[in-house]
Amino acid sequence: MSDLLLCIDTSGGRCAAALYDGGGTRLLGMAAPDIGRGHAEVLMGLVADILAGAGATYAALGKIAVVVGPGSFTGLRVGVAAAKGLALALAIPLVGASTLEILAEPHWHGNGAVLAVNDAKRGEVYAALYGLGGIVLAEPQAVRPESLAALVATSAGSGPLVAVGTGAAIAREILAGTLACIANPEGLVDMDAFARLAAPRAPEGSLRLLYLRGADAKPSAPTGILRATEPSAVS
Repeated sequence: MSDLLLCIDTSGGRCAAALYDGGGTRLLGMAAPDIGRGHAEVLMGLVADILAGAGATYAALGKIAVVVGPGSFTGLRVGVAAAKGLALALAIPLVGASTLEILAEPHWHGNGAVLAVNDAKRGEVYAALYGLGGIVLAEPQAVRPESLAALVATSAGSGPLVAVGTGAAIAREILAGTLACIANPEGLVDMDAFARLAAPRAPEGSLRLLYLRGADAKPSAPTGILRATEPSAVS
């Protein structure tokens, strides 16, 4: 086996890694334990186990994909750092995908718009709006729930609206009468959807983390982390 696709997601409580064929259509192995924290201690062991289980080696990898956010501040950095280290060592392409577009992907092939929305805590949600085939109608952003009505107004006339993610129930309260249904209220990243997005995607310069806002733990001095208007590049 060669030119395999490795997908990594550490955006939430799960530490997930999955191995696919180069086209991202055939799953060869996956592990996604819900560990809460401690991704750094677990991730590389999972990757090694998945490769071994598939009878493959690191040399068989042709591309690495990683979730870039929004999500856990620390978890995202662990996943991206590991993915970048592997890609550099193996001299293979590295691509990223956002949590919100992965959540929306299974649902944007219908005849309406998809609101991907996760509970960001602190009175906010992370939200993005997608049209047929993944056309971006509203870029990922951190907003107050009451702002969702204005955000989805851009989808007027696009057909039934589906909300997906941990913030779907919040959206339903705000958008009563507008939503056709909610899906995946657990907000779990679908690794198959991730692979479908990543397989045809080409690298676009330095990989950027999509934090959308600063860390929940406030530092005593500036850290240089930029917000959504200019996401920080991981070097």
